[in-house]
Formats: sequence, structure tokens, C-alpha cells
Amino acid sequence: KDPKKKKAPPKKKGVNQDLSKTSTGDPLWVKLVRLAIGVYAVKEALPIAEEFKGMCHQVAKQISHPTIITKGTNRQTGETVIVDDYREAYFWLRDKTPEDARIMAWWDYGYQITGIGNRTTIADGNTWNHEHIALLGRILTGPEKDAHRIARHLADYVLIWAGGGGDDLAKSPHLKRIANSVYRGLCSEPTCRSFSVKRGGVPSKQLSESLLYKLHSNGLVPGVEADTNRWREVFRSKYGKVRIYKILSVSKESK
Repeated sequence: KDPKKKKAPPKKKGVNQDLSKTSTGDPLWVKLVRLAIGVYAVKEALPIAEEFKGMCHQVAKQISHPTIITKGTNRQTGETVIVDDYREAYFWLRDKTPEDARIMAWWDYGYQITGIGNRTTIADGNTWNHEHIALLGRILTGPEKDAHRIARHLADYVLIWAGGGGDDLAKSPHLKRIANSVYRGLCSEPTCRSFSVKRGGVPSKQLSESLLYKLHSNGLVPGVEADTNRWREVFRSKYGKVRIYKILSVSKESK
């Protein structure tokens, strides 16, 4: 044989020689079924994706336009009610309290008190000191007399969110757990279940004796009154969402 003679290239199969398999080795009908399933899945997912997109835009719009003024509906008359209690309370602080007044409230409202009310608050969303937050929780959830002994050295006013919903009373077990995480022994067990509202809206003994409950329910629940020698209510918003008390016998040295 002549070594220089090149071998002829193998003949290619005709297009219609083998239609039963694709380049991957799968039969053609399998590939077609996969394609059909994919098209069906995309078609079914598009409406869900559009709905999710719309929901995301709606939530983003709400979050990007935060407001402390809300709307409600009067169940008896059906009319729309504008609830402006929070702004009303912060403006009261701005206009009716001394410029150097210190406001004690749970840290959730700290920025609002500072930004809208233009007053110093004991804690806000930037308070990183856990012990500081725990002390605030201890005051609010502690017995009224013990709470006053500490509060009079820290603040001039106490602001409470009331009126139901996510108010301070609803958050109170959480406040107690935070306080107990630093000041051990405030609760008999870690979850502080003894500090809660029982069925029928009846507070536990520990909760009923707390400063938070006294200021929250003062004059609203029969038999519940804040000690007028230690606190004086100076503001209550239109729908009772916010109550502000002046702390009496404030320590002058603390100023």
C-alpha cells in the first residue's frame, strides 16, 4: 500500500437515516416532550410572576412612604376616620414641654420623638447597648414604686402607646424578657409567661402591678389608677392611642 495515499473520509449518514435519536442520545420524542413541558410551565408561571411583581411594587410603595397618620372606619356609621394621634402627641411634646425635657418611651418610638417632637429620648433604634434597653424594659415592666425610683433619675416624661393593637401592653411580655435577660430573677422562667394577659383580658398579678399597665389602663379599667404622687397625666390623644405622663419629684442632680 502507498503510505502517501490518503484515506477517504467516512461517508456521513443522511439526515433521514436516523431520526430516532438526538445528539445527546435521547430519542427525539423525549426532547419534544421536555420542550412542551417547559413551554407549559412558563405559560402557567407568567400570571403568578406578574401578580408577585405587582405585590412587590405595592409593598415597596408603602414602605417608601411611611406615615404615622392612618385611616380607619367607624363601624357604627361607616365613615372614614383619620387617626392622627401619634403626630398629635409628638407635636404636643414639641410645643408644651421644655426644650431640655427627656422623654422615656420604648425604643421603637425614639426616632419619632426626636425627629418630630424635637425632644431627647432615652433610647431609639440606634441604641446598641443591650443593658441600656434592658434597664428601660425593667422600669416599664417593674412595680410602679420601684420604677419611679429609677425613672426620676433618667427622664421628665413617660410616653405610652395605648389604644389596643400593637400597643405597649401587647409588647409587654417582650419588654419583660429583655429586662430579664440582663437583670436575672425578674421572671421565674426565661419566657416570662407569668407576665401576660390571661383569657378574658385579665392581667396576671405581675403585669397588673407594673408601671406599664398602670399608665396604660389608668382610669380606663375599674380599680386601675396610677399613683398621683409619682405621675401626672398631661396628655391623652383623641383616640387614646398615646398617653403622656409627667414624672413627679424628678432628681435635680440628674438634670
